[in-house]
This record gives sequence, C-alpha cells and structure tokens, in this order.
Amino acid sequence: MTEEKMLDLLDEADKMRSFSHSPYSRFAVGAALLCTDGAVYGGCNIENASYGATVCAERTAVFKAVSEGHKDFAAIAITGGPSAASADNPCPPCGICRQVLAEFCDPDELSVILRDAGGAPVSYTLSELLPLSFTEESM
Repeated sequence: MTEEKMLDLLDEADKMRSFSHSPYSRFAVGAALLCTDGAVYGGCNIENASYGATVCAERTAVFKAVSEGHKDFAAIAITGGPSAASADNPCPPCGICRQVLAEFCDPDELSVILRDAGGAPVSYTLSELLPLSFTEESM
C-alpha cells in the first residue's frame, strides 16, 4: 500500500476519532477499515459508565462493515490518544480487537496502519501483532 493511501486512511481514522464518546478514559480512538472492494467503514470508541459495555473503535468499524455485508478486509488504520491531544503516536489495537479482526482476515494479509512517534505512517500485518491467534482451526 502506498504511503499516500496509508495517510488517507489515517486521516479518515482521525475524522472518526472526533466522534469518540470517551468521557471516562478521555482517550479518543478512531479507525478506518478498508475493504478489498475499496469501501471504507469508520468507527470510534464508545464508552459507557458500565465499562463492560464499552466498544472499541476497531470493533465498531468491523461490526458496521459486517452488518452491511462486507467481510473481506485489506487494511485498518487506527489513531488515538488523550482526547485533547493530537494522535501523533502509535495506538495499536487491543487484544480483543486483534482477535475480532482475525475472525475475518488472513492475518498475513491484513495491514494494520498506525502512526509512529513522529506521526508518519507505519504498517504491520495482523499476524505480527497477534501471533498464534485463536481461529476456527483451533476448535
């Protein structure tokens, strides 16, 4: 994926981050999920006073895509940080989000795009972030 396309996805993740409902952690996260057909689904974290009801940005984007018939993903860009600050630091997905992504993706093919400490795009495969994921073959 070109650096320009990674930056476009990061910009979309930043836009989604602006919709975050994070009054408890004050840590706003946005995600932009790129489907293999070019569709992009965004998500933000949505917190709840009952913390167990909180949903991460990445899962919001995945669930939106799946609920509209998309299950083939090429990349996900994620930005996050304290609500009042810019998102120029890496914000990798949590373990639950990594596992949800593994349900729908080939871990060696999905690109997870973050910003490095200087704000430049950096890409990892899901398998780099989640080795030995629990899959259908594990059952």
